Amino acid sequence: MEAIFQFVDEVIEAQRDTYCAIADDIWDHPETRFEEFWSAQRLADALEAEGFQLTRDAGGIPNAFIASVGEGQPVIALLGEFDALAGLSQQAHSAEPTPLTPGANGHGCGHNLLGTAAFAAAVAAKGWLQQHGDSGTLRFYGCPGEEGGSGKTFMVREGLFDDVDAALTWHPEAWAGMFSTRTLANIQAAWRFTGTAAHAANSPHLGRSALDAVTLMTTGSNFLNEHIIEKARVHYAITDTGGVSPNVVQAQAEVLYLIRAPEMADAEQIFARIEKIAQGARADDRDPGQLPL
Repeated sequence: MEAIFQFVDEVIEAQRDTYCAIADDIWDHPETRFEEFWSAQRLADALEAEGFQLTRDAGGIPNAFIASVGEGQPVIALLGEFDALAGLSQQAHSAEPTPLTPGANGHGCGHNLLGTAAFAAAVAAKGWLQQHGDSGTLRFYGCPGEEGGSGKTFMVREGLFDDVDAALTWHPEAWAGMFSTRTLANIQAAWRFTGTAAHAANSPHLGRSALDAVTLMTTGSNFLNEHIIEKARVHYAITDTGGVSPNVVQAQAEVLYLIRAPEMADAEQIFARIEKIAQGARADDRDPGQLPL
């Protein structure tokens, strides 16, 4: 085992500058879920230059890719992410909130490091396999849309992991160690309400406020929190308030929900209850549109 550790250290240290440059480049090009065109290409090109065989837009998913080397079993997958977060622009080398461009995208979750270090691990593992003649297939999976996009869910749905024996990844943290806790099942869905616009002073009685419906829905779901299992979580963000003019009854509004629970059955049960709240909050006699994401 010590020989493996030493080999990995030497291989990675030999290309330290390359890996740092890639991480910095992705930091400088923060792209949010499924918009990571530049970042995905940067990593995919680097893997191709290292001798990996590339499948781009894997499964028909934009910016998903698979870089493969070796053959036979086992099939080991290393997962790399590279998406940024909206509104978290940050200057480099600052531990305090210091936006480079206020309101712009930024790598607040360190995925510029996540994808790059997974790439470094893939290069080191490839070198070990080739040096020792071990059989097996090594794959790097470029996984877009991790931040709220469920990118890996779509990759699984398309069968991209069907023959994988083990999948490994990591995440930047302030400590080094194994992350052994279970994550929560989740359901993400948006509800879009359509009402009727009207002038709020001259004829408010003719309007049907979609924003009122969203407000009623979020109020109802907040009261629901007391009546769900302890480890469940219900989060929401109002993504469309219908406009910025208070003198107009808003004709449209949208709210995005994320429902988490230890088991999918629990999440589905909570989702069904929130759907009933949405029906009760609808702006008029038309049903709200519910858009699974």
